[in-house]
Amino acid sequence: DNGKFFVGLGGVALVVTYLIWTGVSESMLYYLTPVELMARVEQDPTFHQVGVKVSGRVERGSWSRAEDELLHHFTVIDLLDESVRFPVEYRDILPDTFNDTENVDVVIEGRFREDGVFEATIVLAKCGSRYEATPEELLG
Repeated sequence: DNGKFFVGLGGVALVVTYLIWTGVSESMLYYLTPVELMARVEQDPTFHQVGVKVSGRVERGSWSRAEDELLHHFTVIDLLDESVRFPVEYRDILPDTFNDTENVDVVIEGRFREDGVFEATIVLAKCGSRYEATPEELLG
C-alpha cells in the first residue's frame, strides 16, 4: 500500500540528505590557525570562497556591536603570533562565555572574505579561567 511506500521513501531521503550534509560539511571546513589561514589565502585566492574553521583568541578591547542591528565586530589574533590578526563580523547572539576583557579563546566558522574580514556563521568561546576550574567546581 502507498503508506508504507512513502514511509520507506522518506527514510531513504533522510539517509541520503544526512550523508550529503555530513560529507559536505566535513569536506568544506578546514580547521586552521590565523597564521595558517593567511598563508593559505596568499597561496590560493580562491580560498576566500571556502568554509573554514579558525581557532584563535579575542583581542582585548576589540569587541563592538552595531547600534541598529545585531552585528558584532571583534578582532581575532593568533595564539602564538599576536601580530597576525583579522577583523570578524558576526550577525547573531554571542555565547555567554564571549568577552574581550580577559583571554578568551574562540573557534569561529565562516568565510574569510576578499576584503580581509572574516564573516563568521558560528562563534564558540571558551574562557581561559574556566580551564583552571577544579573537577569539584565543574561538577557544581
